Amino acid sequence: MDDALLRAPLVTPTEHLRATAPVGLQEAERLNALPPSDYWLELARELDWFTPPVVGLEGRFGDFSYFRGASMNVSVNCLDRHDPAKVALHYEREDGLSETWTYGELTDAAARFAACLQDLGVVKGDRVGIYLSNTPEAFIAIQACYRIGAVYSVVFAGFSAAAVRDRLQDAQPKVVVCTDATLRRGKVIPLKATLDEARVGVGSITAVIVARRIDARAELKADEHDFHALLSAQTRRADPVAMEANEPGFIIYTSGTTSKPKGLVHSGVGFLVGTYANVKWSLNLTRGDVYWCTADVGWLTFPIFALVGGLAHGATHVIFEGGIDTPTSERPYQLIAKYGVTKLFTAPTALRMLRRAGDDAVVKHDLSSLQLVSLVGEPLDPETWHWTQGVLGAGQIFVNNTYGQTETGTAWASSMVGLTPTRPGACGQPLPGYRAQVRLEGGGVAEAGELGYLTLTEPFPCLARTVWGDHARYEQVYLSDFPGSYAASDAALIDQDGHLWVTGRVDDVMNVAGHRIGTMELEAALITHAAVSEAAVVSRPDEIKGSVPVAFVVPRAGVVGSPELERELSDAIVQGVGSIARPGRVVIVPTLPRTRSGKIMRRLLRDLLEAGEVQGDLTSLENPDAIEVVRAALQV
Repeated sequence: MDDALLRAPLVTPTEHLRATAPVGLQEAERLNALPPSDYWLELARELDWFTPPVVGLEGRFGDFSYFRGASMNVSVNCLDRHDPAKVALHYEREDGLSETWTYGELTDAAARFAACLQDLGVVKGDRVGIYLSNTPEAFIAIQACYRIGAVYSVVFAGFSAAAVRDRLQDAQPKVVVCTDATLRRGKVIPLKATLDEARVGVGSITAVIVARRIDARAELKADEHDFHALLSAQTRRADPVAMEANEPGFIIYTSGTTSKPKGLVHSGVGFLVGTYANVKWSLNLTRGDVYWCTADVGWLTFPIFALVGGLAHGATHVIFEGGIDTPTSERPYQLIAKYGVTKLFTAPTALRMLRRAGDDAVVKHDLSSLQLVSLVGEPLDPETWHWTQGVLGAGQIFVNNTYGQTETGTAWASSMVGLTPTRPGACGQPLPGYRAQVRLEGGGVAEAGELGYLTLTEPFPCLARTVWGDHARYEQVYLSDFPGSYAASDAALIDQDGHLWVTGRVDDVMNVAGHRIGTMELEAALITHAAVSEAAVVSRPDEIKGSVPVAFVVPRAGVVGSPELERELSDAIVQGVGSIARPGRVVIVPTLPRTRSGKIMRRLLRDLLEAGEVQGDLTSLENPDAIEVVRAALQV
């Protein structure tokens, strides 16, 4: 990695964030120094318990517990304990529909919907499928499951019927909650019709609850119920069930590529403890904040930073259903100004999308309320960091890049907002309660600045406990590469100041003539070029060098591709990384295949490059037309 990136000046917190930090710097240092077990036990006591915890960690990776014997209810901590008159949700849909929900209204709806589930035969431990987009019903249904101890499983609203069926067959839910449809960039996405196809042959499903948000007259079958009719008729409020700290709370599936999706099982209470801490440090979210998490409910970022961790702090949330750049790319700015958003949690892709739309759109709107932008999801290039801080935030905000995984249940690397600095492009440092090491292939520990395999050396409460129905697979995937540690399968390094840099998946690290190079540094070198809006780099096999990089570049508006530009971009990589990294080819395209959450699907680029066709799971692909666009560009 470019040494200049690793030695760029640290950026300190803004004065406002320092003044509102949850603890003082000396206290933060004390917490960081605590053994993880002691830290989590101390942190957990900030929440409301039925039976308070007296022990922290017991056991080891693959078979561990936290707070054994203690019990609480997640929904009580997320809903009941907050001021009922305070606004919990400002909901917006891309067509302009909006709703406002107070904590009192949300608590009442979740308690009554929990009673509806009980009336349909759902008891503690039963699975409930959640096939919803970013709607108030998602908050109601998930918190209702927490209230009665049902194990919910979120299914991403962008999946195909085949992908939905895989997840239903594995989880075997008794009830599925869905919307009739959702909107996405002006198109109606028929969720109910997809579910009708997907549930064929899944015998566990005894009832489907449909929230009719697009077509109030959508036809329902004999075992199907209208969400709002059930809720309106229900007068009983379900009592919160005491859940032991290690009992399962939900199942979330990783996307399948060439194998069956993994149903990761998270403890309900452990997840709450971890996400509560994550939001405390990575956002310093307070009851006075108006906060917008732009993620989709189908990805774990949304439960971490909104549905569970966010609600646990009692802030007012903005939630948005649809494409945030619809009907225009100025929509995010309009929402920030309308609600006075103080803190934003998003992904680097979303910021690059805003940047591509031009700086003129930013100055049209009053964004002065914004104090913090936190990020997760993929490597963040330093130029996007500086644009976010300098243009979007007018030099007055703090940009906090973080790192985490579905498996870890939190973005565990981050700045402690208001307390610790950041370095543009890095992911912050391990938060209290986490112990990270970068390991080499032989098992040794990497030196500062040395690229290797990212691992975590001690368990924590929000780590996924198993793969649903297949614990042997869990141990093989996560615990076999470096015995005694959790292997993230991500390539990373830790710089001289302890800041984490994640360069991509292990298979995104290419070996070029004996040199290990991460895709992040190559992409960062490209994005600094004035003509580049987005870039993705993948490796291509090479008989002499082993592999060579191939760069795919989306130009900024008004820029036309040419051989001269391709040479310039190739030279930009050489200047930024070194001659060893010169790409075998630079491919200029108007679009790239991406997921609905905005991530570029680099594995599809590799498929097209090597085989001329894509393979594996395409259910999360947002823009299928991009496949032919890239294929045509490769043939030129």
